[in-house]
Amino acid sequence: MKLEKILHLPEYQALVKGSPDREISRVFCCDLLSIAMSKAPADGVWVTVMGNKNTLAVASLADVACIVLAEGVSLDEKTLEKAEEEGIAILSTELPVFEAALRIYQEGAL
Repeated sequence: MKLEKILHLPEYQALVKGSPDREISRVFCCDLLSIAMSKAPADGVWVTVMGNKNTLAVASLADVACIVLAEGVSLDEKTLEKAEEEGIAILSTELPVFEAALRIYQEGAL
């Protein structure tokens, strides 16, 4: 599945579109940055409630295609600008982490 499909899912707001043609490998849920750094899949969608600049740094190191901020979490404007520069899509949703990941999985059968 391409990132473009995730960007237009209902209940998700695209804060940064990243590279819409990028292929998505799988969905990953984690709120511990140290674990995400070593286990988040390249080209993956990372669902988390960690909304700070370190989240973006970890996503960049892991080559994550998209961060989904669950439970209404957002990032500050400066971090969103950096995500745009790095081509990392950022989405926000009010859904809980598991439900947000499950809907993406069901949409693309990853």
